[in-house]
Amino acid sequence: MMKTRTLMAGSLVAAAVLLNGCTSKTVSQEQYSGFLPSYDGLKTVETASGQKALRWVDPAFNVANYDKLIFQPLRFYPTPQTTDRIGQQTYDELLKYANARLGEALSSRFQLVGFSTGPRTLEFRGAITGVSANTEGLKPYEVIPIALVVAGTMAATGERDQDTELYLEGELIDTSTGKAVMRVVRKGFGKTLSNDRQAIGFADLKPVVDELTTDVLKFR
Repeated sequence: MMKTRTLMAGSLVAAAVLLNGCTSKTVSQEQYSGFLPSYDGLKTVETASGQKALRWVDPAFNVANYDKLIFQPLRFYPTPQTTDRIGQQTYDELLKYANARLGEALSSRFQLVGFSTGPRTLEFRGAITGVSANTEGLKPYEVIPIALVVAGTMAATGERDQDTELYLEGELIDTSTGKAVMRVVRKGFGKTLSNDRQAIGFADLKPVVDELTTDVLKFR
């Protein structure tokens, strides 16, 4: 009996280690890419689409005071590497779609201009800073001991579902002052993969871009 309990305890510990910290809803400091000049003052907020994000806003900023925007297209930062799970075509499709949707959303709220340092003008600069797939967190029903052991075993063998994740960073700059008025760091969740061998495709990440577009349209 003692041996059985010891084995069970060991299995629980192993499962907990494997699954601990899975699927955080926001980006950790260790995951900041360095694209933004500063990450000071970021606070967790809930976006219009119901997602969590980290955001800093200048207390004096009022979006109604601006009607023009310079849209610097999204880019990858740093340059992404292709793997056996995600290829260059997926990166290309993702970037093209993200820029099209984001540009469309911003143009519905501002007059897009090529260059301006005059009043009432913002500049947007942003980047896709990461794409990943991580083992999903425990469901409520899996927090019982036997289910925890099973979940841990599945994670160890690569058979557990994985969440696709897309990381983005961006800022708005007042062109008349050259100072940032808003910075955002967010992690969005795409479709779920069945295991750690399934390739990540554009369709898996598309929902994240759609949620971002919704948030841009509804931000006040």
